[in-house]
Amino acid sequence: MTSFENFGVRKDIANGARMECGICWIVYDPAEGDEATQIAAGTPFAGLPENWRCPNCDAPKSKFMAIEDDA
Repeated sequence: MTSFENFGVRKDIANGARMECGICWIVYDPAEGDEATQIAAGTPFAGLPENWRCPNCDAPKSKFMAIEDDA
């Protein structure tokens, strides 16, 4: 899968997957949530409200892509 195929809100993203904004590169980590918009820690990316946007650059959820953890 290329990075471009990895963009957007997909149903097959693991609950613990970290997502990176393709505009400003901020990372949404479900373990941390999003304090700026009062999203509780433990909230998976797919569980974010439909109107949630990047807290740094205001990009929509569709501009985020899953990032792989270095194992």
